[in-house]
Amino acid sequence: MIRSGGPDDVETLTSLEREAFGADAWSRDQVADEVAGQSRHVVVAEDDAGVVGYASLMVAGETADVARIAVVRRARRRGVGRQMLAALLDESVRRGADRVLLEVASDNAPAIACYEAVGFDAIATRRHYYRSGADAVVMERVVATRRDD
Repeated sequence: MIRSGGPDDVETLTSLEREAFGADAWSRDQVADEVAGQSRHVVVAEDDAGVVGYASLMVAGETADVARIAVVRRARRRGVGRQMLAALLDESVRRGADRVLLEVASDNAPAIACYEAVGFDAIATRRHYYRSGADAVVMERVVATRRDD
């Protein structure tokens, strides 16, 4: 099940952050800010055993940015990330965005393949972006027809 995240999820999401991202994990305060932010939208994935993932989106004008997608190890390769991403894409359109951006580690082939499968294209590379030294691949998906103002 995918649902909206809220303040009651901060502790659980902070733990999930540590498991998913290690040294690159956000702090509790950063997770709390993400959940509470006006321009943010957080979704949480649950199964019978509890929270198995979360994802967050920031929308600024016509551009949305996927800030995080995290799935616990035991739930990976079951479509959880893709379901959360679909919810974020829907929300980006609802909030008026016409394109969505995200960054992914260049050595994360499963995530890159998932993003490509749902219509994201690589548009840039940020060299040595992550603490590990991995590059970030910047990807984009158009989600709505651009409007002429």
